[in-house]
Amino acid sequence: MELSLLLSEQIASLFLFVAAGYVSVKAGLFQSGDSKIISNMVVYICSPCMIVYSFQIELTKDKVQGLLLAATAAVFVHILLIAWTALLRKPLNLNSIERASLIYTNSGNLIIPLVAAVMGPEWVFYTNAYNIVQTVLIWTHGCRLIGQQSEDWDYRKILVNPNIIAMMAGFFFFAAGIHMPSVIGTCIEGFGSMIGTAGMFAIGMVIGNMDLKWVFSRKRPYFVCVIRLLLYPSVIAAVFAMIVRMGIHRQAKDILLVVFLAAAAPAAAMVTQLAQIYDRDSKYASVINVMSVIFCIVTMPLMVMLYGLFA
Repeated sequence: MELSLLLSEQIASLFLFVAAGYVSVKAGLFQSGDSKIISNMVVYICSPCMIVYSFQIELTKDKVQGLLLAATAAVFVHILLIAWTALLRKPLNLNSIERASLIYTNSGNLIIPLVAAVMGPEWVFYTNAYNIVQTVLIWTHGCRLIGQQSEDWDYRKILVNPNIIAMMAGFFFFAAGIHMPSVIGTCIEGFGSMIGTAGMFAIGMVIGNMDLKWVFSRKRPYFVCVIRLLLYPSVIAAVFAMIVRMGIHRQAKDILLVVFLAAAAPAAAMVTQLAQIYDRDSKYASVINVMSVIFCIVTMPLMVMLYGLFA
């Protein structure tokens, strides 16, 4: 119960960043279109820095085994999410923004600060597993889905993406036991710590010139949020609980909780940012994101309680 309350408080504080972005546009300090600049900063600077810095920990056998467990669980979750969403596509008439919002979550912007605040900084390391899997997929499957590209993927562009390079560099530093000088580490940590604030602020800016009454009067986003925040996490909680009971790792319950938090999170802010980059319906993407962030103040603690009961 205490964990659920802490989650609610942390999520509510992040939502205030969205409100700040919204108010700044309404007050005339920024234009809604200025959010694209911040989105590019989040995608190409803050995110890579966050990834690299999270690998700056001591290499131990227990950490490696735990990371492998988290990575396996993350791959399994994404396979399920992509498969379920594909099955629901035609019956529910899901468009590309809705499908991307169902598959990809705020595992970076939201979960990293949540895990650090609720479980402790040492557990942030395991968020890398989900973020690595999601980053690879969102820059391949996600970009093709949101950008509506029918041609083959350009794997060269994928490999030179700053987020992919950051993952390879971070893992190399981790495996080789290399620790960055304090001056460089402080700079990278500073940019990485901005990801939650800047990402949520940009979302608030996107909806700054939108009528909130119109936003909350739309029915489809509620439907998407029910699937994203309740249906999918409920099934994943049951599956993870069975894995915990197998006793495959002494910290399996907590490691899988980190993965579960990422899987139960609201729709990814990256969907809105990529929609801006590809000139798609970024307003609709931001509506889904904002609504899911608001609702997850209630749904995530409930899902965590459900996971605790199952496990």
